[in-house]
Amino acid sequence: MAETSSSTWYSAAGLWHRKTTVIAALSLTGIGTHLALRYGLGLPNDVAQLPLLATLSLGVLPLFELLRRLLKREFGSDLLGGMSVITSLVLGEYLAGSIIVLMLSGGEALESYALGSASSVLAALAKRMPSVAHRKSGTEIADVALDQLAVGDTLVIYPHDVCPVDGVVVDGRGSMDESYLTGEPFQMTKTRGSTVISGAVNGEAVLTIRATQKAADSRYAKIMGVMRDSEASRPNLRRLGDRLGAIYTPVALLAAVAAWAWSGDPTRFLAVLVIATPCPLLLGIPIAIVGSISLCAKRAIIVKSPVVLERITDCRVAIFDKTGTLTYGTPKLTETTLAEGFEANELLRLLAGLERYSKHPLARAVLDAAKEAGLAIPEADEVSEAPGLGLRGLIGGRQVQITSRKQMEQQATEGREKLGPSTGGLECVAVVDGQYAGVLRFRDAPRSDSRTFVTHLGPKHQFSKVMIVSGDRESEVRYLAGEVGIAEIHAQKSPEEKLAIVRTETAAAPTLYVGDGINDAPAMMAATVGMAIGQNSDVTAEAAGVVVMDNSLEKVDEFMHIARRMRVIALQCAVGGMALSLVGMGLASAGWLTPVSGAVAQEVIDVLAVLNALRAAFPPAVIHDL
Repeated sequence: MAETSSSTWYSAAGLWHRKTTVIAALSLTGIGTHLALRYGLGLPNDVAQLPLLATLSLGVLPLFELLRRLLKREFGSDLLGGMSVITSLVLGEYLAGSIIVLMLSGGEALESYALGSASSVLAALAKRMPSVAHRKSGTEIADVALDQLAVGDTLVIYPHDVCPVDGVVVDGRGSMDESYLTGEPFQMTKTRGSTVISGAVNGEAVLTIRATQKAADSRYAKIMGVMRDSEASRPNLRRLGDRLGAIYTPVALLAAVAAWAWSGDPTRFLAVLVIATPCPLLLGIPIAIVGSISLCAKRAIIVKSPVVLERITDCRVAIFDKTGTLTYGTPKLTETTLAEGFEANELLRLLAGLERYSKHPLARAVLDAAKEAGLAIPEADEVSEAPGLGLRGLIGGRQVQITSRKQMEQQATEGREKLGPSTGGLECVAVVDGQYAGVLRFRDAPRSDSRTFVTHLGPKHQFSKVMIVSGDRESEVRYLAGEVGIAEIHAQKSPEEKLAIVRTETAAAPTLYVGDGINDAPAMMAATVGMAIGQNSDVTAEAAGVVVMDNSLEKVDEFMHIARRMRVIALQCAVGGMALSLVGMGLASAGWLTPVSGAVAQEVIDVLAVLNALRAAFPPAVIHDL
């Protein structure tokens, strides 16, 4: 689906919902005016019915949508209402028809309120990318449009800029945040020769890069292409009311036809249709949804698509991104291996003193570990960071260096043979007074509630399968899976590969996908229910059906409980309302209810359904079970 057609669809949907709201308000006004003229002022019925005719003329507008659905063989819950409006016009029962118009448009207006304003994911993607790039030619720097860039152009990336194309660093030293695109949770160091990808956010330093791809062929553009494909093939989910209406509608029609055939009176046909109009479906379910959406909002959970409230209870496969979803998305010191003669806290104290002067992505993790251990962080002198030598400094008369495995081996450091093999993950090597002192290893730490949340999905929410699909390295994903209790993993997956996995799983069973980065957005749209956790990306928030504003898996569990309770309340409204309507249909078939009295009786049923539905807005006794 192209971006223009997507935005057009959203505009058309918003216009339709505004029309139904206006029709509901005017219908209520028309009915009230008729009652005032007829019974308040005592005017003749012909005059008093004029507001009802105006109401019915408005009611014809939604019938075109019903006709379109009927031609597509979609027998929804509002089909009976549409037939009632037409029949009331033919038989001159204008008040009964106007009440039906009010119920139909009122249900649509409530649905409009529940849906809120949808916006295009593609528009959010496009908005995030810069419109120009800073191209360098000699000593001159000029802003040029992205479509004017060519492979081999030299570009300047200023601090906090979004990288416009894929390329290679030719000058400068700094870091970039690629987590939205790759799933890697850390700021990635960039020096001469490092690759950069479009869509990454530059850090504090100015970088000069050489473009290796045109903007249209870069990584970010490919994600936009995948997003278009995913949006175009978004699953068409049948709503709860439509599924129940598909069963109830034929039964009601048969009852109405039988009443007409048995009595020979077409008014019986209308009376049965009026009392059969499934307003508990049209009103009770939307109100339960609105109430649940309101409750979610109070709990920092934003529901963007009401259908997710209905479908989450059907999901049997839970698919999680790794970084920022099951983890905090920040590095944490998890292991320290010491050389002989060194003590852990003393080494950590020395390294923390040096890291105070570093902008390296792992510096904060070292400082946090020292603070957690209650260590006094010393001052450092003669701090330097020469290219290829790591960070050096003098602390309490001792020469301390923080470097990499490769740099230490090239320096012929004493004791380097005791370092041992790499075990995966991020690490830094400590050298004290020219001697290998130890290695510090870091991982993206799992959330404190990740394991509890994952292990309770099966027994408490009937999930039969839980898996991780991540763009991160396999060693990192496998480590996390072991920590949180997940057996199936898919690591180092691109957005296209994530999308393919989710489509395969969704074809077999309803899926829940939980993620937080741009690389999750296509898969999120393809899942039965897509959920964004945190506020890391506006693109992900647009793609998701529900957004958890807090970085908390407890909120995900709260949403599941609210949705399950909403479904119970909605079914109570629908099934209970239809049962009462069936009783009314029997009375109407026997001639004991006229079309108008049938409409009034249906309103009584509506009030009962609405009162029950309002319970969804209040928190249940148990809102999560973690």
